[in-house]
Amino acid sequence: MFSLKDIVDIAVQIEQNGEKIYRRAAENIQNPSLSTLLQWLADEEVKHIEWFEALKDKIPDTGEHPEQAKFGRALLQNAVGTHSLALEDAEFFAMEKVQDLINLVMEFENDTVLFYKMLQPLIEDQETLEQLHAVIQEEEDHAERLKKVLSESYMPDFKKK
Repeated sequence: MFSLKDIVDIAVQIEQNGEKIYRRAAENIQNPSLSTLLQWLADEEVKHIEWFEALKDKIPDTGEHPEQAKFGRALLQNAVGTHSLALEDAEFFAMEKVQDLINLVMEFENDTVLFYKMLQPLIEDQETLEQLHAVIQEEEDHAERLKKVLSESYMPDFKKK
């Protein structure tokens, strides 16, 4: 029912949603180092969008019945829509503690890794699989970088600008 192209479309949507939220948060945070971190994460999401878009162009059409394909796409799109996994219900801009924001972003990065790991069995091309592993590694590195920020001794609170 779901094609690999449909799933890749969802991956693109997840990355776009994350980029948008990171950029908006970076603009509204007074803490310059946290703002820089969020801008960096947004830039990373853009790289992943480009990679998934290029991957989509390599995926052959399956010859699936058009109505079934349309239904599958609509179902997946409805499931994700403008949501950003863990970020979808967060009161992102009401947070006043840096720790809360970083924990939320780490959860998003970890959820994204889980989604991409679910894609692995659907990819047969070894080069594409290796590239997906690289994207997964980058997402895991993001979470590690965020853990490092959390472990720093000085963690000021922030308020909206």
